[in-house]
Amino acid sequence: MWLKITSNYSPNFSTPKRQKKNIKYIIIHYTGMKDELSALNRLTDLKSKVSAHYFIKKNGKILNLVPDLYEAWHAGKSKWKNIKSLNRYSIGIEIQNPGHENFYKKFSIKQMNSLKKLLRFLIKRYKINIKNILGHSDIAPNRKKDPGEKFPWEELAKLKLAYWHKLDKKKLEKYRFKKIKSSDRNKFFINLHKIGYVKVQSTSPLNKKKLLVKAFQRRFRQGLVNGICDQECLILTKNLLNY
Repeated sequence: MWLKITSNYSPNFSTPKRQKKNIKYIIIHYTGMKDELSALNRLTDLKSKVSAHYFIKKNGKILNLVPDLYEAWHAGKSKWKNIKSLNRYSIGIEIQNPGHENFYKKFSIKQMNSLKKLLRFLIKRYKINIKNILGHSDIAPNRKKDPGEKFPWEELAKLKLAYWHKLDKKKLEKYRFKKIKSSDRNKFFINLHKIGYVKVQSTSPLNKKKLLVKAFQRRFRQGLVNGICDQECLILTKNLLNY
């Protein structure tokens, strides 16, 4: 499982160097751009003020854009648990994919094979807890959809490279579309906050709640992303908290 990485540095990072022990998260993104070259140019353009540590091309080639011990600008305004601005504590991985705005596609086998190798390397090097391997939409549900519902979180979890529930999917689907009481809906949002998602107040706008539910579904209920919390979603949160 030899990992080959090519350097193609971006100027978009913060100094000074951070300590190795402060790297606790891995955030996975898609580029959301039709053209791979355009995506790479943007990530390495000083004017764009965005970057990532790694870029995985369509053919599976891995490019290192920012050295691990520097803070790349990939997460933006973000929050997970009690941490704001995940850039400081994370490594960002961008995977070429046109995204939801440009005919969202499945990630290629070559891309996923490279990602698996890269994750194994990073998890071992920085002692990353698999619960801390997140999608951009997890930490910025109001703004982001990536890496999206076509990203194979379950497949990665089977290899201990990601976090997933331990429920039988066929049995679980029986609870899909089944309505829940308002008290259970409140419990669902409390559970989301315990998992790590941003806290939503009971008085929060409906749109904000719906975006949060969609972020959760893109990660853990990929078969249906509708922004509606039903019994299936509630059961999922309970299981994830007992992981």
